Amino acid sequence: MIRFIYNLFWPIGLLFFLPGYFVKMARRGGYREKFGQRLGIYDRQLRACLSKQKSTWLHAVSVGEVNIALKLANALRVVEPDLRCVVTTTTTTGFALANKNAPPWIEVMYTPLDYWTIIRRAFSVIRPVRIILVEAEIWPNLAAEAHTRRIPLVLVNARLSLRSERRYRQFRFFVAPTFRLLDLVCVQEREDADRWAALGVARERIHVVGSIKYDPDGRDQMSEVQEAKHQTRLAWVNSECPVLFGGSTHRGEEAILATVFLRLRHQFPSLRLFIAPRHVERVQEIRAQLTALPLRVGLASEAIRQSPDELDTDCVLLDTTGELQRWYDIATIVFIGKSLTAHGGQNPVEPIMAGKAVIFGPHMENFATLAKALVLRKGSIQVRDVDSLEQAIDELLHDSEVRRQLVQNAREVLSEHHGATARAAALVHELCSSEQQPSQVYSKNLREQVGSAGKQEK
Repeated sequence: MIRFIYNLFWPIGLLFFLPGYFVKMARRGGYREKFGQRLGIYDRQLRACLSKQKSTWLHAVSVGEVNIALKLANALRVVEPDLRCVVTTTTTTGFALANKNAPPWIEVMYTPLDYWTIIRRAFSVIRPVRIILVEAEIWPNLAAEAHTRRIPLVLVNARLSLRSERRYRQFRFFVAPTFRLLDLVCVQEREDADRWAALGVARERIHVVGSIKYDPDGRDQMSEVQEAKHQTRLAWVNSECPVLFGGSTHRGEEAILATVFLRLRHQFPSLRLFIAPRHVERVQEIRAQLTALPLRVGLASEAIRQSPDELDTDCVLLDTTGELQRWYDIATIVFIGKSLTAHGGQNPVEPIMAGKAVIFGPHMENFATLAKALVLRKGSIQVRDVDSLEQAIDELLHDSEVRRQLVQNAREVLSEHHGATARAAALVHELCSSEQQPSQVYSKNLREQVGSAGKQEK
Protein backbone atom coordinates (compact mmCIF):
# COMPACT_ATOMS: atom_id res chain seq x y z
CA MET A 1 0.00 0.00 0.00
CA ILE A 2 2.81 2.43 0.91
CA ARG A 3 4.59 1.78 -2.37
CA PHE A 4 1.31 2.25 -4.25
CA ILE A 5 0.85 5.66 -2.62
CA TYR A 6 4.48 6.55 -3.39
CA ASN A 7 4.07 5.73 -7.08
CA LEU A 8 0.70 7.48 -7.21
CA PHE A 9 2.12 10.78 -6.01
CA TRP A 10 5.54 10.41 -7.65
CA PRO A 11 4.57 12.16 -10.95
CA ILE A 12 3.06 15.05 -8.97
CA GLY A 13 6.23 15.38 -6.92
CA LEU A 14 8.32 15.28 -10.09
CA LEU A 15 6.37 18.15 -11.62
CA PHE A 16 6.80 20.13 -8.40
CA PHE A 17 10.57 19.65 -8.21
CA LEU A 18 11.27 19.59 -11.97
CA PRO A 19 11.86 23.36 -12.47
CA GLY A 20 14.51 23.54 -9.74
CA TYR A 21 16.01 20.27 -10.96
CA PHE A 22 16.46 21.60 -14.50
CA VAL A 23 17.84 24.92 -13.27
CA LYS A 24 20.47 23.12 -11.20
CA MET A 25 21.44 20.83 -14.07
CA ALA A 26 21.63 23.73 -16.53
CA ARG A 27 23.86 25.67 -14.12
CA ARG A 28 26.26 22.76 -13.76
CA GLY A 29 26.24 22.01 -17.48
CA GLY A 30 26.62 18.74 -19.35
CA TYR A 31 23.11 17.57 -18.47
CA ARG A 32 22.17 16.73 -22.08
CA GLU A 33 24.74 13.93 -22.34
CA LYS A 34 23.02 10.56 -21.89
CA PHE A 35 19.99 12.28 -20.34
CA GLY A 36 17.76 9.42 -21.50
CA GLN A 37 19.47 7.08 -19.02
CA ARG A 38 17.74 8.97 -16.22
CA LEU A 39 14.46 7.82 -17.79
CA GLY A 40 15.57 4.24 -18.33
CA ILE A 41 16.31 4.80 -22.04
CA TYR A 42 19.55 3.15 -23.17
CA ASP A 43 21.22 3.08 -26.58
CA ARG A 44 21.75 -0.12 -28.53
CA GLN A 45 25.51 -0.22 -27.94
CA LEU A 46 25.12 -0.07 -24.15
CA ARG A 47 22.39 -2.70 -24.21
CA ALA A 48 24.58 -5.02 -26.26
CA CYS A 49 27.53 -4.49 -23.92
CA LEU A 50 25.56 -5.21 -20.74
CA SER A 51 23.73 -8.19 -22.28
CA LYS A 52 27.01 -10.11 -22.38
CA GLN A 53 27.44 -10.06 -18.63
CA LYS A 54 25.78 -9.78 -15.27
CA SER A 55 27.01 -6.89 -13.20
CA THR A 56 27.34 -5.63 -9.66
CA TRP A 57 25.39 -2.38 -9.57
CA LEU A 58 26.88 0.35 -7.38
CA HIS A 59 24.84 3.51 -6.92
CA ALA A 60 26.61 6.71 -5.85
CA VAL A 61 25.05 10.18 -5.85
CA SER A 62 27.95 12.52 -6.53
CA VAL A 63 31.72 12.96 -6.34
CA GLY A 64 32.29 11.81 -2.75
CA GLU A 65 30.11 8.73 -3.10
CA VAL A 66 31.64 7.88 -6.49
CA ASN A 67 35.09 7.79 -4.90
CA ILE A 68 33.78 5.36 -2.28
CA ALA A 69 32.10 3.19 -4.93
CA LEU A 70 35.28 2.96 -7.01
CA LYS A 71 37.39 2.15 -3.96
CA LEU A 72 34.98 -0.63 -2.92
CA ALA A 73 34.78 -1.99 -6.47
CA ASN A 74 38.58 -2.30 -6.59
CA ALA A 75 38.55 -4.13 -3.24
CA LEU A 76 35.86 -6.53 -4.50
CA ARG A 77 37.90 -7.16 -7.63
CA VAL A 78 40.67 -8.57 -5.41
CA VAL A 79 38.45 -11.41 -4.16
CA GLU A 80 36.41 -11.66 -7.37
CA PRO A 81 38.85 -11.34 -10.33
CA ASP A 82 36.06 -11.65 -12.92
CA LEU A 83 33.98 -8.87 -11.36
CA ARG A 84 32.09 -6.57 -13.75
CA CYS A 85 30.38 -3.45 -12.39
CA VAL A 86 27.95 -0.73 -13.30
CA VAL A 87 28.33 2.53 -11.38
CA THR A 88 25.37 4.89 -11.56
CA THR A 89 25.54 8.47 -10.36
CA THR A 90 23.08 11.35 -10.17
CA THR A 91 25.17 14.45 -10.83
CA THR A 92 27.13 15.51 -13.90
CA THR A 93 30.22 16.07 -11.72
CA GLY A 94 29.94 12.55 -10.33
CA PHE A 95 29.48 11.18 -13.85
CA ALA A 96 32.56 13.04 -15.13
CA LEU A 97 34.69 11.83 -12.22
CA ALA A 98 33.54 8.23 -12.60
CA ASN A 99 34.21 8.27 -16.35
CA LYS A 100 37.66 9.70 -15.72
CA ASN A 101 38.74 7.20 -13.06
CA ALA A 102 36.77 4.00 -13.71
CA PRO A 103 38.72 1.03 -15.14
CA PRO A 104 37.45 -0.74 -18.30
CA TRP A 105 35.51 -3.36 -16.32
CA ILE A 106 33.22 -0.66 -14.88
CA GLU A 107 30.41 0.83 -16.96
CA VAL A 108 29.42 4.35 -15.88
CA MET A 109 25.78 5.41 -16.25
CA TYR A 110 23.30 7.92 -14.89
CA THR A 111 20.95 6.83 -12.12
CA PRO A 112 17.42 6.05 -13.31
CA LEU A 113 14.63 8.01 -11.65
CA ASP A 114 12.85 5.99 -8.98
CA TYR A 115 9.55 5.41 -10.77
CA TRP A 116 8.39 1.81 -11.12
CA THR A 117 8.36 1.65 -14.95
CA ILE A 118 11.75 3.36 -15.22
CA ILE A 119 13.32 1.14 -12.57
CA ARG A 120 12.04 -2.02 -14.26
CA ARG A 121 13.59 -0.96 -17.56
CA ALA A 122 16.88 -0.25 -15.80
CA PHE A 123 16.88 -3.69 -14.16
CA SER A 124 16.20 -5.42 -17.47
CA VAL A 125 19.24 -3.70 -19.05
CA ILE A 126 21.73 -3.72 -16.16
CA ARG A 127 20.81 -7.27 -15.05
CA PRO A 128 22.41 -6.87 -11.60
CA VAL A 129 23.48 -9.84 -9.49
CA ARG A 130 23.59 -7.52 -6.48
CA ILE A 131 23.07 -3.84 -5.75
CA ILE A 132 25.34 -1.78 -3.52
CA LEU A 133 24.07 1.61 -2.37
CA VAL A 134 26.57 4.14 -1.03
CA GLU A 135 25.93 6.07 2.21
CA ALA A 136 22.23 7.00 2.21
CA GLU A 137 20.70 6.36 -1.21
CA ILE A 138 17.77 4.04 -0.47
CA TRP A 139 14.91 4.42 -2.94
CA PRO A 140 11.58 2.56 -2.47
CA ASN A 141 11.06 1.26 -6.02
CA LEU A 142 14.68 0.27 -6.50
CA ALA A 143 14.68 -1.60 -3.16
CA ALA A 144 11.33 -3.27 -3.83
CA GLU A 145 12.32 -4.39 -7.33
CA ALA A 146 15.56 -5.88 -6.00
CA HIS A 147 13.63 -7.74 -3.33
CA THR A 148 11.08 -9.05 -5.85
CA ARG A 149 13.86 -10.35 -8.11
CA ARG A 150 15.76 -11.83 -5.13
CA ILE A 151 18.75 -9.61 -5.78
CA PRO A 152 20.85 -8.88 -2.64
CA LEU A 153 20.61 -5.23 -1.58
CA VAL A 154 23.52 -3.73 0.35
CA LEU A 155 24.12 -0.33 1.93
CA VAL A 156 27.80 0.50 2.52
CA ASN A 157 29.39 3.32 4.46
CA ALA A 158 25.89 3.88 5.79
CA ARG A 159 25.49 7.45 6.96
CA LEU A 160 22.66 8.75 9.11
CA SER A 161 22.99 12.22 10.61
CA LEU A 162 21.03 13.20 13.70
CA ARG A 163 18.86 15.44 11.56
CA SER A 164 18.09 12.63 9.10
CA GLU A 165 17.40 10.21 11.93
CA ARG A 166 14.85 12.56 13.49
CA ARG A 167 13.15 13.05 10.12
CA TYR A 168 13.03 9.31 9.45
CA ARG A 169 11.64 8.62 12.92
CA GLN A 170 8.78 11.03 12.24
CA PHE A 171 7.89 9.03 9.12
CA ARG A 172 8.97 5.61 10.35
CA PHE A 173 5.70 4.04 9.21
CA PHE A 174 6.55 4.96 5.62
CA VAL A 175 10.32 4.37 5.55
CA ALA A 176 10.70 1.26 7.73
CA PRO A 177 9.28 -1.16 5.10
CA THR A 178 11.97 -0.02 2.64
CA PHE A 179 14.77 -0.25 5.21
CA ARG A 180 13.70 -3.80 6.07
CA LEU A 181 14.53 -4.84 2.50
CA LEU A 182 18.26 -4.22 3.07
CA ASP A 183 20.15 -7.52 3.25
CA LEU A 184 23.37 -6.00 4.58
CA VAL A 185 24.23 -2.63 6.11
CA CYS A 186 27.89 -1.71 6.71
CA VAL A 187 28.02 1.17 9.18
CA GLN A 188 30.88 3.40 10.18
CA GLU A 189 30.47 3.63 13.96
CA ARG A 190 28.87 1.54 16.69
CA GLU A 191 26.22 4.17 17.43
CA ASP A 192 25.23 4.08 13.76
CA ALA A 193 24.17 0.46 14.19
CA ASP A 194 21.64 1.44 16.87
CA ARG A 195 20.18 4.16 14.66
CA TRP A 196 19.65 1.88 11.68
CA ALA A 197 18.18 -0.85 13.86
CA ALA A 198 15.71 1.67 15.32
CA LEU A 199 14.53 2.45 11.78
CA GLY A 200 13.65 -1.13 10.92
CA VAL A 201 16.86 -2.84 9.76
CA ALA A 202 17.32 -6.28 11.32
CA ARG A 203 20.13 -6.13 13.87
CA GLU A 204 21.89 -9.23 12.49
CA ARG A 205 22.21 -7.54 9.10
CA ILE A 206 24.14 -4.54 10.49
CA HIS A 207 27.93 -4.71 10.73
CA VAL A 208 30.37 -2.12 12.05
CA VAL A 209 33.31 -1.99 9.62
CA GLY A 210 34.54 1.61 9.86
CA SER A 211 34.41 4.25 7.17
CA ILE A 212 35.50 3.50 3.61
CA LYS A 213 35.84 7.25 3.09
CA TYR A 214 38.29 7.48 6.01
CA ASP A 215 40.21 4.35 5.03
CA PRO A 216 43.57 5.33 3.48
CA ASP A 217 44.05 1.85 2.01
CA GLY A 218 43.62 1.27 -1.70
CA ARG A 219 44.02 4.89 -2.76
CA ASP A 220 43.56 5.26 -6.49
CA GLN A 221 46.48 5.03 -8.87
CA MET A 222 47.39 8.05 -10.98
CA SER A 223 47.65 8.02 -14.72
CA GLU A 224 50.83 9.37 -16.30
CA VAL A 225 49.11 12.67 -17.10
CA GLN A 226 47.79 13.00 -13.55
CA GLU A 227 51.21 12.13 -12.15
CA ALA A 228 52.80 14.89 -14.24
CA LYS A 229 50.27 17.40 -12.92
CA HIS A 230 50.84 16.11 -9.40
CA GLN A 231 54.58 16.67 -9.62
CA THR A 232 53.98 20.19 -10.94
CA ARG A 233 51.75 20.94 -7.96
CA LEU A 234 54.35 19.50 -5.58
CA ALA A 235 56.79 22.16 -6.78
CA TRP A 236 54.83 24.63 -4.67
CA VAL A 237 55.39 22.53 -1.52
CA ASN A 238 59.12 23.21 -1.65
CA SER A 239 58.65 26.93 -2.09
CA GLU A 240 58.79 29.35 0.80
CA CYS A 241 55.21 30.49 0.23
CA PRO A 242 52.74 29.21 2.85
CA VAL A 243 49.33 28.33 1.42
CA LEU A 244 45.94 28.81 3.03
CA PHE A 245 43.61 26.36 1.28
CA GLY A 246 39.80 26.43 1.34
CA GLY A 247 38.47 23.00 0.44
CA SER A 248 34.92 22.46 -0.92
CA THR A 249 33.77 25.92 0.09
CA HIS A 250 30.17 27.13 -0.09
CA ARG A 251 28.73 30.55 -0.83
CA GLY A 252 29.98 33.17 1.63
CA GLU A 253 33.03 31.22 2.79
CA GLU A 254 35.22 32.39 -0.09
CA ALA A 255 34.76 36.04 0.91
CA ILE A 256 35.51 35.19 4.54
CA LEU A 257 38.71 33.37 3.62
CA ALA A 258 39.75 36.24 1.36
CA THR A 259 39.16 38.78 4.15
CA VAL A 260 41.20 36.74 6.64
CA PHE A 261 43.89 36.26 4.00
CA LEU A 262 44.20 40.01 3.35
CA ARG A 263 44.58 40.71 7.08
CA LEU A 264 47.24 38.03 7.51
CA ARG A 265 49.24 39.20 4.50
CA HIS A 266 50.57 42.04 6.66
CA GLN A 267 52.39 39.45 8.82
CA PHE A 268 53.02 36.87 6.09
CA PRO A 269 53.75 38.71 2.81
CA SER A 270 54.40 35.48 0.87
CA LEU A 271 51.11 33.86 1.92
CA ARG A 272 48.91 32.61 -0.94
CA LEU A 273 45.25 31.63 -0.99
CA PHE A 274 43.87 28.62 -2.87
CA ILE A 275 40.12 27.98 -2.98
CA ALA A 276 38.31 24.89 -4.28
CA PRO A 277 34.57 25.68 -4.41
CA ARG A 278 32.25 22.74 -3.85
CA HIS A 279 30.45 23.56 -7.10
CA VAL A 280 32.88 24.41 -9.89
CA GLU A 281 30.20 26.30 -11.84
CA ARG A 282 30.51 29.10 -9.25
CA VAL A 283 34.13 29.84 -10.20
CA GLN A 284 33.42 32.93 -12.33
CA GLU A 285 31.04 34.32 -9.71
CA ILE A 286 33.69 33.87 -7.00
CA ARG A 287 36.41 35.32 -9.20
CA ALA A 288 34.40 38.51 -9.74
CA GLN A 289 33.63 38.77 -6.04
CA LEU A 290 37.25 38.39 -4.90
CA THR A 291 38.67 40.62 -7.62
CA ALA A 292 36.52 43.43 -6.22
CA LEU A 293 38.16 43.16 -2.77
CA PRO A 294 40.71 43.65 -4.49
CA LEU A 295 42.67 40.45 -5.05
CA ARG A 296 44.63 39.20 -8.03
CA VAL A 297 42.74 36.00 -8.83
CA GLY A 298 43.77 33.25 -11.24
CA LEU A 299 42.46 29.83 -12.23
CA ALA A 300 44.18 26.53 -11.48
CA SER A 301 44.02 25.50 -15.13
CA GLU A 302 46.18 28.55 -15.88
CA ALA A 303 48.41 28.39 -12.78
CA ILE A 304 49.41 24.76 -13.32
CA ARG A 305 51.54 25.88 -16.27
CA GLN A 306 53.49 28.36 -14.16
CA SER A 307 56.28 28.00 -11.62
CA PRO A 308 55.84 29.44 -8.11
CA ASP A 309 58.01 32.44 -9.06
CA GLU A 310 55.88 33.15 -12.14
CA LEU A 311 52.57 32.88 -10.31
CA ASP A 312 51.47 36.52 -10.31
CA THR A 313 48.29 36.04 -8.26
CA ASP A 314 47.18 36.33 -4.65
CA CYS A 315 44.47 33.70 -4.97
CA VAL A 316 44.02 30.64 -7.20
CA LEU A 317 40.58 29.10 -7.81
CA LEU A 318 40.32 25.42 -8.69
CA ASP A 319 38.22 25.16 -11.84
CA THR A 320 38.54 21.40 -12.35
CA THR A 321 36.58 18.49 -10.88
CA GLY A 322 37.89 15.39 -9.12
CA GLU A 323 41.44 16.60 -8.38
CA LEU A 324 40.98 18.24 -4.99
CA GLN A 325 42.61 15.38 -3.11
CA ARG A 326 45.89 15.90 -4.97
CA TRP A 327 45.80 19.69 -4.76
CA TYR A 328 45.85 19.42 -0.96
CA ASP A 329 49.55 18.54 -1.25
CA ILE A 330 50.46 22.19 -1.77
CA ALA A 331 48.57 23.44 1.32
CA THR A 332 49.99 24.57 4.62
CA ILE A 333 46.62 24.94 6.38
CA VAL A 334 43.27 23.66 5.11
CA PHE A 335 39.87 25.12 5.97
CA ILE A 336 37.01 22.64 5.49
CA GLY A 337 34.10 24.17 3.61
CA LYS A 338 30.35 24.09 4.34
CA SER A 339 31.12 24.46 8.03
CA LEU A 340 31.01 28.23 8.62
CA THR A 341 28.27 29.83 6.53
CA ALA A 342 26.45 26.58 5.69
CA HIS A 343 25.54 23.45 7.63
CA GLY A 344 26.82 19.90 7.17
CA GLY A 345 30.55 20.21 6.62
CA GLN A 346 32.74 18.50 4.03
CA ASN A 347 35.15 15.59 4.31
CA PRO A 348 38.24 16.46 6.46
CA VAL A 349 40.01 13.16 5.79
CA GLU A 350 41.73 13.94 2.48
CA PRO A 351 43.74 16.93 3.75
CA ILE A 352 44.65 15.00 6.91
CA MET A 353 45.97 12.12 4.81
CA ALA A 354 47.92 14.69 2.80
CA GLY A 355 49.61 15.73 6.05
CA LYS A 356 47.93 19.12 6.46
CA ALA A 357 46.63 20.91 9.53
CA VAL A 358 42.85 21.18 9.38
CA ILE A 359 40.44 23.85 10.61
CA PHE A 360 36.65 23.75 10.36
CA GLY A 361 33.69 25.78 11.55
CA PRO A 362 30.90 24.90 14.01
CA HIS A 363 28.69 23.09 11.47
CA MET A 364 30.10 19.61 10.80
CA GLU A 365 26.83 17.70 11.13
CA ASN A 366 27.57 15.31 8.24
CA PHE A 367 30.79 14.25 9.97
CA ALA A 368 29.72 14.84 13.57
CA THR A 369 31.34 11.77 15.16
CA LEU A 370 34.63 12.22 13.35
CA ALA A 371 34.73 16.00 13.95
CA LYS A 372 34.09 15.48 17.65
CA ALA A 373 36.87 12.88 17.89
CA LEU A 374 39.30 15.11 16.01
CA VAL A 375 38.65 18.07 18.29
CA LEU A 376 38.73 16.04 21.54
CA ARG A 377 42.00 14.38 20.59
CA LYS A 378 43.55 17.61 19.32
CA GLY A 379 43.65 16.45 15.72
CA SER A 380 41.87 19.51 14.27
CA ILE A 381 40.78 22.99 15.32
CA GLN A 382 37.12 23.99 15.39
CA VAL A 383 36.36 27.71 15.20
CA ARG A 384 33.17 29.64 15.96
CA ASP A 385 33.39 32.66 13.67
CA VAL A 386 35.59 34.79 11.44
CA ASP A 387 37.68 36.22 14.29
CA SER A 388 38.48 32.82 15.80
CA LEU A 389 39.26 31.52 12.29
CA GLU A 390 41.80 34.29 11.76
CA GLN A 391 43.35 33.69 15.18
CA ALA A 392 43.68 29.94 14.57
CA ILE A 393 45.30 30.42 11.15
CA ASP A 394 47.65 33.04 12.58
CA GLU A 395 48.83 30.68 15.33
CA LEU A 396 49.31 27.76 12.95
CA LEU A 397 51.29 29.83 10.47
CA HIS A 398 53.61 30.89 13.29
CA ASP A 399 54.21 27.38 14.67
CA SER A 400 55.09 24.45 12.39
CA GLU A 401 55.41 22.11 15.38
CA VAL A 402 51.77 22.69 16.33
CA ARG A 403 50.79 21.90 12.75
CA ARG A 404 52.82 18.70 12.80
CA GLN A 405 51.25 17.57 16.09
CA LEU A 406 47.74 18.27 14.79
CA VAL A 407 48.38 16.02 11.79
CA GLN A 408 49.87 13.25 13.92
CA ASN A 409 46.89 13.29 16.31
CA ALA A 410 44.42 13.36 13.42
CA ARG A 411 46.02 10.37 11.74
CA GLU A 412 45.76 8.41 14.98
CA VAL A 413 42.01 9.08 14.95
CA LEU A 414 41.76 7.89 11.34
CA SER A 415 43.80 4.75 12.02
CA GLU A 416 40.71 3.20 13.60
CA HIS A 417 39.19 2.99 10.11
CA HIS A 418 42.12 1.22 8.44
CA GLY A 419 40.89 -1.80 6.51
CA ALA A 420 37.25 -0.67 6.35
CA THR A 421 37.16 -1.13 2.58
CA ALA A 422 38.45 -4.70 2.73
CA ARG A 423 36.04 -5.57 5.55
CA ALA A 424 33.06 -4.23 3.63
CA ALA A 425 34.15 -6.05 0.46
CA ALA A 426 34.50 -9.31 2.37
CA LEU A 427 30.98 -9.00 3.81
CA VAL A 428 29.51 -8.19 0.39
CA HIS A 429 31.28 -11.17 -1.14
CA GLU A 430 30.15 -13.47 1.66
CA LEU A 431 26.53 -12.33 1.30
CA CYS A 432 26.44 -13.17 -2.40
CA SER A 433 28.30 -16.47 -2.09
CA SER A 434 26.66 -17.72 1.10
CA GLU A 435 24.90 -20.52 -0.78
CA GLN A 436 28.21 -21.74 -2.15
CA GLN A 437 31.00 -23.38 -0.18
CA PRO A 438 33.86 -20.85 -0.01
CA SER A 439 37.39 -22.02 -0.56
CA GLN A 440 39.59 -22.63 2.45
CA VAL A 441 41.85 -19.76 1.40
CA TYR A 442 39.02 -17.31 1.14
CA SER A 443 37.46 -18.50 4.43
CA LYS A 444 40.74 -17.74 6.18
CA ASN A 445 40.98 -14.27 4.58
CA LEU A 446 37.37 -13.52 5.40
CA ARG A 447 37.83 -14.41 9.07
CA GLU A 448 40.87 -12.15 9.25
CA GLN A 449 39.17 -9.21 7.50
CA VAL A 450 35.83 -9.32 9.31
CA GLY A 451 37.05 -10.46 12.68
CA SER A 452 37.79 -6.99 14.00
CA ALA A 453 34.38 -5.73 12.94
CA GLY A 454 32.68 -8.61 14.76
CA LYS A 455 34.59 -7.81 17.93
CA GLN A 456 33.42 -4.20 17.79
CA GLU A 457 29.78 -5.26 17.50
CA LYS A 458 30.05 -7.51 20.51
